Amino acid sequence: MSLKQQIAGDMITAMKAKDAARTSTLRLLKSAIGYREIEKGGELDDEELSKLLRSQLKQRRDSVEQYQKGGRQDLADKETAEIAIIEAYLPQAASAEEIEQAVTAAIAKTGATSVKEMGAVMKATMVILAGKNPGGRAVSETVKKKLS
Repeated sequence: MSLKQQIAGDMITAMKAKDAARTSTLRLLKSAIGYREIEKGGELDDEELSKLLRSQLKQRRDSVEQYQKGGRQDLADKETAEIAIIEAYLPQAASAEEIEQAVTAAIAKTGATSVKEMGAVMKATMVILAGKNPGGRAVSETVKKKLS
């Protein structure tokens, strides 16, 4: 079963269970998938769907941050719940230890010695962690720490 079919099936299950929060989140995902397929002009494969889901997660994390700054904890809680639902469809994120090992390997591979070469190290690290859903922010912070 593809990721798209799984989301559609889970949405129907959530609707039958009258789980409003889950239904709403899955509808938003299904809509985002539809828009992306229209942009592309065809079906999305699982890799493209994973990229879309990571994008949706990033949007929600940014929203949580903004809502907390604005004192709207109710909206931040709603976004946090959506994050948990979306994360269930992504592979387990790389651990801090895995990120650190990948950054060390990338630094050795690129021969980077200063923060000026951070871009090359980031790119090499993301290639190493390709299937593990690394968080860009976590990788960036680790690279900065190692190159400083």
